[in-house]
Parts: sequence; structure tokens; C-alpha cells
Amino acid sequence: MALTDRSSARPPLLLLVSCFLCAASSFPRDLQAISVLDGEWKGCVCVCVCVCVWWGGGGGGPPAELLWGSTDKWHVNSRAACRLSESGDFPAFQSLLQDNRTRRLGLHFQGMTRVNRMLFITARDHVFAVNLTTAAEAFVPQMTLTWRAADVSKCAVRGKDGDECYNYIKVLVPRDDETLFVCGTNAFNPACRNYKTSTLEQVGSDLPGQARCPFESGQSNAGTFAGNFHFYSATVTDFLASDAVIYRSLGDGRPVLRTVKYDSKWLREPRFLHAVEYGRFVYFFLSEIAVEYTTLGKVVFSRVARVCKNDNGGSPRVLDKHWTSFLKARLNCSLPGESLFYFDVLQSLTGVLQINGRPAVLAVFTTQANSIPGSAVCAFYMDDVEEVFSGKFKEQRGGDSSWTAAPEDAVPRPRPGSCAGDGPAADFKSSVDFPDETLAFVKSFPLMDGAVPAVNRRPFYTRTASGSKLTQIAADVSAGPRKERAVVFLGSEDGRVAKVLVATLPHDTSGSRLLEDIDVYDPDKCDLGVREEDRRVLGLELDKEHHALFVAFGSCLVRVPLSRCGRHGACKRACLASRDPYCIWLRTGRCADTAPGFKAGFEQDIEGDHSNMAACAEMRDWRMRVGPGVLLVSGVRGAAAGEEDSASHVHYTLLIACVLLAFSLGAASSGLLVSRFRGGGRRDARRNGTFDKDPEASLPGASSPHPLAKLGGLLDPAPEVSAKPRGERPRCVTCALSPAGGQNGRAAAATCLTRQHSYSEGVHLRRANVQVTNASAVRRAVSLKPKLPPKPLFLPDVPTLIASEPSGR
Repeated sequence: MALTDRSSARPPLLLLVSCFLCAASSFPRDLQAISVLDGEWKGCVCVCVCVCVWWGGGGGGPPAELLWGSTDKWHVNSRAACRLSESGDFPAFQSLLQDNRTRRLGLHFQGMTRVNRMLFITARDHVFAVNLTTAAEAFVPQMTLTWRAADVSKCAVRGKDGDECYNYIKVLVPRDDETLFVCGTNAFNPACRNYKTSTLEQVGSDLPGQARCPFESGQSNAGTFAGNFHFYSATVTDFLASDAVIYRSLGDGRPVLRTVKYDSKWLREPRFLHAVEYGRFVYFFLSEIAVEYTTLGKVVFSRVARVCKNDNGGSPRVLDKHWTSFLKARLNCSLPGESLFYFDVLQSLTGVLQINGRPAVLAVFTTQANSIPGSAVCAFYMDDVEEVFSGKFKEQRGGDSSWTAAPEDAVPRPRPGSCAGDGPAADFKSSVDFPDETLAFVKSFPLMDGAVPAVNRRPFYTRTASGSKLTQIAADVSAGPRKERAVVFLGSEDGRVAKVLVATLPHDTSGSRLLEDIDVYDPDKCDLGVREEDRRVLGLELDKEHHALFVAFGSCLVRVPLSRCGRHGACKRACLASRDPYCIWLRTGRCADTAPGFKAGFEQDIEGDHSNMAACAEMRDWRMRVGPGVLLVSGVRGAAAGEEDSASHVHYTLLIACVLLAFSLGAASSGLLVSRFRGGGRRDARRNGTFDKDPEASLPGASSPHPLAKLGGLLDPAPEVSAKPRGERPRCVTCALSPAGGQNGRAAAATCLTRQHSYSEGVHLRRANVQVTNASAVRRAVSLKPKLPPKPLFLPDVPTLIASEPSGR
């Protein structure tokens, strides 16, 4: 259990106790230098250092983690890293794991749609309904619909892969407040059904799904209900995906209409992404092979196409049962300059939002597949889209000629692409009454000459340095307590989600800011081992009411909070400098997430300069990146959420001071222990009558040849281990050199046994027998001593008399 008492007296006391416990451990009682630490003492020093770090970290939390700050200083964060790991432990959903078949096959996510307080997730053979109110505590479906393919044999006969012979739910669109329209591939035989929203019970019989639903999971589609419950769909009509179509069906009062079949001027290998109703039209956003740039190969352009909701088709002569109002235009998302840099491939799109008080859509674009990796976020005003559709047409005179703007005098009246009964076609009650010239023109030249410009004529946000491209987008254009900020969430190919504060105004010089970059994909939760890892983000759904973002991968869904303001703790500068519209500084002295109803009693400054604010003592500029589900954030590091004390950082100077303190206390306690041993030696010497009254004689200094002999090995060329029995008391054999010197003295010194000791200390049993056999070695050792009178060496428990050279040489 982690300690929670933060008494100021406890950490120093534990530090002293740990160091004195180290001092009480066994010390090597031999002649090695005291400054040399053995393994036990090194461990004790580590214990002292850990106590110091624990002291600074504020308690018995998880081990401290060293982080490299942007100020090029080391500091220790004892709990924040753990808190980030906990915050990264996002709730996830991996399908029905209790179903062995579903667990073996995996989720195979296809799409998700929010309807009121429910999030409907479409997958293989299943539709899951998750209650958004309870998803924060338990990410489990409240209802589950299982719809398996009825006839798999036809799929196998067509030679399709076994993985495709299932029912992939590709369409889930609210038909009204009580009914869901659901379509699935049904093993290459698309079918549709109606279900009750509240219970997921089927209503009525099955409907054919051709032209409403694709044949396989990898084919794109888009659809929406508009007008008098008519279903507008965009997909392919055959399992070879050769016939792309924009189709209207169901409903009452309008005929079934479609685009011209096998006409590349209308659609050429399109990838449909989104359908939205706006005004008198239904708009389809897609990317396709550009017909106007065939000389450059297969170049992908992004388009927006539209049809009139009251279109009844053409005359029996021209465009019978086909759209008479179908027009399309290019979306221009590019960096300005002398030579524009285009982001041509549309990846994801939002619905119609309010940007700068005008209806608009936000979209993610990427570069061509064979180009350098790059991504951009662009917005388009809907009135700019309508203006382009009111502009010039693009035409091609001959099969090999280039596409140019059609002259105004060549455009028939009423204007092609107009809605009957409105604008230029106000005099016509129905599109079947249009002149054949108008119908023939729109059939041959549905492409507009102009391109829809991006808001502010440039992207809101670009990313070219990263090797991965953006894939999905979700936007909150009313973020913050004042609902005046725009924040976009961007999914990428590598499983990350970036949160960006978007600068929408043209005069905003600060530009967009990357607030967070979160690694959401967790292999432990999303990789069930059924196939290779797929980190690509396939969908994003914003749940602003419950402060959450749902991130979809092929094998799982993850629920991520919109912000983690609690990590800034009680540091005001860290809270405000994060510039996160979801974070506010409360008067109570903490950083908190915004919630509905916050109108006063807080502080937030997105545009201000916070460099002059007082820095928190325990805070440092930081940049951190850790494993799956954990944050990569730049800014001023705050304490973890829920911490009462934000002193979770220890500066490197305090860490060094703790280390020095640990060594000092260890050295002091060692000195006390050595003094105790020496005091015991003196008492034994008094009892044996060999006590030397000169206190300096007890220190092995320069006057003794023994340290030189110990270090240099001058007097022990061939030590022999004594065979004395264990436990025998040491004895000292002494002899003296002749005062007059001479050969007799030197010969005596040559055979003098200067020291012999034997003692047992547990596992440290040491026996030595040093015999001087070389008189010249004695002379060299003695010649190095200072000119002081010879004094005997006193060793603990081994009284010894040192043989010295005669002074009268």
C-alpha cells in the first residue's frame, strides 16, 4: 500500500535511518582503504538516493521516471508518468468476445452513426448499439443485432475470397425518428432492412440492396435520406465495381434516378465519402480519376457533386430516368505560392458546420499515392460551392483536345443543372420539360471550370514531416466555455489522434496549434491475432455532451476523453499555457475540464503570452512520448490529475544534494565504527602490556613501511597461507635490527618475521604469513619514510613491533 502521510519530518527520518542501517552492516576488517565501498555499501547508497527521490516525489508512489525537458535539464517525475499511463488506459470495445466465432473472426469495423444518445457500430454480421451515457464506465453494447448471410454458396461459386463471404453492414442511416435503414453485403448479394431504433427489431421484409449497398467490404459508399424520405446513395451496382452510380430510390412522388452508366465524364473510378442535404440539393463528396488531366496518367482529384431534390429526370429522348441536375466541381486544397502545392486526395469530411458564422464543411486531404506524404485540413464555405456551380462549364471539343472553359454564348437556356421551378428554370414545373439542348449539354459537360476555393485560400493545418497521412476528421466548432473556438481531431495511419486548435479567421496571425498527439491504438486490446496489425484510424465520432471521442480501428473502438486538464494540477501557468479551449483555471486553484454551465468563476487565455507568468517551482517545460495509449504533448508539465500536492518533480540539484548527503552520512557513520574498533584494540593492548603511548604510532602512516609493502608488494613476493587451526588467537613475532647496523642487523632483518595474523570473521576468513626474504627490499621501503624516529605499528587486536633500519647509515 502506498504511503499517504506527507509529514515533513518523515522523509529526513527515513533517510537517516536508511543510512545508519547501512553503516551497521559488516565492514571489511582488513587493511584495505576505508574509502573503497564494497557491494553492500553501494546498495546502501542506492537506498539513500531512492529515499531522497521518494521524498521529493511526495510519497510511496511508483518508481520515478527521468524525463528530458526542452530546457535541457533533467528532472524527476515520480507520479505524472504513471498518471499519463493511467489516462492512456482508454476504454475499448473489441466485439463480442464471449462469442467464439466473433472472437476468432474479429470486429471488422465498417462504420458508426450517432442517433440521439446511442452510438450504432456496424461490423461484420453485427450491429452494436452503445449507450453514450454509460460508455464512460463500461464500453459495452446495450443492444446487439446479428444478421448473417443467408446464402454463402453463391459467393463461393463466384470465386470470391472466403473472408468476403459474410454480411458486412455497410449502410446504417436514420430513416426517421423511430426507424433505421440498414444494408449489408450479404455474401455478394446486397440486401436492406428496416429496424426499430429503440429495440433493433426488424420492421417489414427484406429489400434489394443493389445500388444502395456495395457488394464487398472494400468498396466505398455514401448515403442519406432527404426530401420526402427518399434515399440518395452513391456506390457501385455490380460485384466487379465497374458501374459506379449516384442513385435515388424509395420514398413517394419521385421516380428512381441514376447517373449515366459507363460514362467517365460523369464518374470515373470514384471513391465516395460523404452525402449531405443542404438547401435544394443533395451534395456528394468524392475523389476520382481526373478526366481533364488524362495526359498526366491517373491523377486523383477531389470533387463535390450535387443533384436537385426535385429532379424528375429528362425527357424520353435525352436523360430519361437519369439526373438532369448532376454537376460536379473540383475542391481546391493547396498551399499558395508561385506554384501551388496541391493536396488532391479527399480522405474524410464533416457535415455542414458553422465557421466564422457561415455554413461550411471541414475535410482532410492528402497528397497523391506516389507523392511525398503530406496531409492538410481545409474548409469550404457552402456558398462558395454554390457560386462555382453558377460559374463556367468546362468542355472538350474533341477526343484529343484539352479541356477549356465553355463560352457563355454556348450555354443553352435554361441553364444546365438548374432545379425546375427555381432560379433560371423558374418557368419550368418539372425537369422533364427542359429543352433537349439543355439536357444534351449537361449530359456532355457536367464538369465545372472553376474549383471551390478553401476558406482563407489556404489550409487550416498541414503536416508533411510525418511519414503517416491523416485519414479521418471530427470537428467541434463551438469549443470552450464561450463556444467560440474550433478544435479538430485528426486520425492517422499509425493509430494516432491529433487535437488541433484551428485558426479560422484570415487575420489570425497565431495560426493553428497542435494541442495533443495521442497514441490511441493499443495492441493488447485491438490486436486479437487474427491478422496482421492494422493501426489505421477508420472513423471518428465526437460526443461533446459526454466529453468523449470515439476512435475506430478495424479490430476495435476506443473511447478517448476530449481533454485531460487535470494533469496540469495546481500550476496556473501550465493550465493557461496549454491553450486548450477545454481547460479552464478555477478560482479554487486548480485546472479543470470545461463543462456545460461554466459561465463565470474561471480564467482562460488562449491568445495571451504566458511567458512572464510565475513558473511553478516543480514544473518544467517538457516533451514526452511513451507507449500505446499515452500522450505526446509539448508545453509546461503539470502534476497528475487528482494530486493535492503538485510537488511531484525533483530538480537535479536536489537529487545531487541528496546523493552528497547520503555519502556524507555514510562516511561519518563509518568513522564512528572504525574508532570503535580501534578503541577496542587499545584496550586489548593495555591488557597485553604492549600499548604504545604515542598516539601517532597507531596510524599506518609514512613512518611505516607496511602500507608500501601492502600496495607495492615489495615485502610479499610469495605469501604462504598458514595452516593454523580455525579460531587460534593471533600471535606476533618481533625482532629488532642492530642499532649499529652492519651485516648482522641486515641478516637478522632478512629472517625476521614481521607480522603473522590469523582471525576468523564468518565468511571473511583471512590468514597471512608474510616473511621478509630480501634485505634490499627492506632498505628500499625504509628509505622512503620521513626522517622521524622509528615507531611501532599498532593494528587492532594484533600488537606488532616494526623492524626499522638503523639510523646511522
